[in-house]
Amino acid sequence: MITVLIADDHGVIRDGLGRLIGALEDIELVGVAGDGREAVERCRESAPDVVLMDLDMPRMDGIEATRAITEEHPGTAVLVLTSFSDGDRVLDALDAGAAGYLLKDAQPAEVLEAIRSVAHGQSPLDPRIARTFLRARRGTPAPELSEREREVLGLVGQGLANKQIARRLGIQEGTVKAHLTSIFQRIGVRDRTSAALWARAHLDPG
Repeated sequence: MITVLIADDHGVIRDGLGRLIGALEDIELVGVAGDGREAVERCRESAPDVVLMDLDMPRMDGIEATRAITEEHPGTAVLVLTSFSDGDRVLDALDAGAAGYLLKDAQPAEVLEAIRSVAHGQSPLDPRIARTFLRARRGTPAPELSEREREVLGLVGQGLANKQIARRLGIQEGTVKAHLTSIFQRIGVRDRTSAALWARAHLDPG
């Protein structure tokens, strides 16, 4: 069962998402929050697997709430669901630790699939967000990576979780984590989502 917290300052959005999730057997709604500060507090109470996070909220915005939640609860994945697609907001949210980024015009099925994806260590992104990120990062010189690092990073770009990468390459999951630590430093990113986008921009497909 995937547990979810909804953070949005619009009651209509919270209610609609709540009804959508309430009809499922594999996803459970464990809390709602009307602003970023309340989202942080609710996470301390319920430690959800996934937080659906709006960005524009009172008291504490979604970016600051994402940063606080991912620092306090590394096992919780934050999935941004917002109307903002401008480059600065996207980069700020990803740098704060967001695991995925969707726009509010996404179809219900897309939102549910994204919840399942981030809960399993993947990084779902609206294609428009990916393009925004790549435009913002374009021009950064590509560092030298070892052949194994390129293999690991390529699989991250395909959306595979560490356990899947380890199985695919025949190595230990701890070895995958060690490679990713080195890769993040080499390519200048701080999170898996940004690494996946970097891979899609700089590595040859396949």
